[in-house]
Amino acid sequence: MKILWVKANKLLPVTSGGDIRSYNLVRQLSRTHELTFFSYYDGKPDSAYERELARLMPGAICVCSRRNDSTGARAVRYIFHLAEKAPFAVSRFESSGVRQRLRDCLRQRKFDIAVCDFLDAVVNFPARLSVPGVLFQHNVETEIWRRHAATEQNPAARLVYQLEFKKMRAYEKQAVGRFDHVICVSEHDRQLMSTWVAPSRITVVPTGVDLERYRPDGTPQKSLRDIVFTGAMDWEANVDAVEYFCRQIWPLVLAAVPDAKFRIVGRNPGARVRKLASDSVEVTGSVPSVVEYLQRAAVVVVPLRIGGGTRLKIYEAMATGSAVVSTSVGAEGLDVEAGRNIILENEPRNFAHAVTLLLRDGALRRRYEQAAAELAARYDWCSIAQEFAAVLQTVAARERPDAAYQVAGVDQPVAHGTSGSEQTLSR
Repeated sequence: MKILWVKANKLLPVTSGGDIRSYNLVRQLSRTHELTFFSYYDGKPDSAYERELARLMPGAICVCSRRNDSTGARAVRYIFHLAEKAPFAVSRFESSGVRQRLRDCLRQRKFDIAVCDFLDAVVNFPARLSVPGVLFQHNVETEIWRRHAATEQNPAARLVYQLEFKKMRAYEKQAVGRFDHVICVSEHDRQLMSTWVAPSRITVVPTGVDLERYRPDGTPQKSLRDIVFTGAMDWEANVDAVEYFCRQIWPLVLAAVPDAKFRIVGRNPGARVRKLASDSVEVTGSVPSVVEYLQRAAVVVVPLRIGGGTRLKIYEAMATGSAVVSTSVGAEGLDVEAGRNIILENEPRNFAHAVTLLLRDGALRRRYEQAAAELAARYDWCSIAQEFAAVLQTVAARERPDAAYQVAGVDQPVAHGTSGSEQTLSR
């Protein structure tokens, strides 16, 4: 099978949850299929990135949009974008150069199927696609913006989130309907999108984990007072999570276990995260590997209140044999069983009690550790990629009513029968 895989933003270094998922799937699929990875990014041309990508994925195509994507420039663009219908989170990736290069690639090469990785990449897909198209939804963006709007305390920021939520809801509903098929990562996300398109057009392929990397090497030496959170600390959902934990949960844990230590492990911590550091809270910033922190942790916490998709950090922690306490949002969409391989608590006091109980009760903690490791062992990336490939092969083999299937057209009719929710995408 000849696959064209299109992704916005640099894939390397592989740090964020979405990049980890994309990287592992692409690498696995490349072993048994002819996959062309199409990567485009903002800023100055990065020859080091392009060389490394070419080494890992021979035949990869890289396009630099050359647009200045600094925080200041992005803020200015957002102000000018306020009156537009499309959400800024998607339209900021729009590039005529990228669109032309992608169109040429599709014209010059014969692919069996094209994968649009994340909603971000939809904006640069050709108006008409001559091969079957699959949208890979790592999360439902509308749900993320809804949760941002619901939890934001700053009135001005809340207004921005509410505006972007409304724009994203209209955009994503129509974008999902543009593709032959949608792959998502959880049944929860499938149910959300099933209000927009027929459920038969959506398949769940779960999140995986790199078992070789995270599986404990022998018996790791646990630090019986270490609580760990891992994640990119320039991602708002993670920033909100550690702020919430430090302000509402951590004082209750310390009251019960005064010598406990909370370690926030992740790249690019901003001022909001750095100011959480104290005698009992360590902010590590980037580390060579999070594995050793997970392996040493007595408890891994996932106190997320916003976000979408599924959290790779939970399966990674479980693969290291760590006990996990999470909110329901944090574990959303994962094949976990509360009370057996994970503890789920949404109230600060109950969350703190669960963490304290695991710190104090070694036998209970070991039962959770063993059950967690057994669950993670079922989700190796090799098996997950096989499920993904099976969906692509099924979609590629279908007879299409119109080979010029419209994917992201502007004010043009849909090529084959659709419902009212699948009308032309406007931006």
